[in-house]
Amino acid sequence: QVQLVESGGGLVQAGGSLRLSCAASGSIFGINDMAWYRQTPGKRRDLVAAISGGGNTNYADSVKGRFTISRDNAKNTMYLQMNSLKPEDTAVYYCNAEIRESNRDTSLYSYWGQGTQVTVSS
Repeated sequence: QVQLVESGGGLVQAGGSLRLSCAASGSIFGINDMAWYRQTPGKRRDLVAAISGGGNTNYADSVKGRFTISRDNAKNTMYLQMNSLKPEDTAVYYCNAEIRESNRDTSLYSYWGQGTQVTVSS
């Protein structure tokens, strides 16, 4: 079994910064794509940023130039550095990872973290 645990959320004033972490643990042979999503009440979960196993990144237009996604493959951990935060960035942030669990099974399984609240005050 695999677990993803997010941390680093909190309350910050507009213009401030936060750094989110997502640590994967458990039965992990390899991790493919990883991504951050966010969701506000009553709305769908939207992609914020994604990073491939090779380090290629892509971002939602709304966060380009302000957020940076990165990963440490040795630690099975992904990060989201969020700068110049705006009140509209307020949401629950979820991490997602495509994980290969063993060398006997080439399938990739999608896992989600439990979410971490980010609140940006104006």
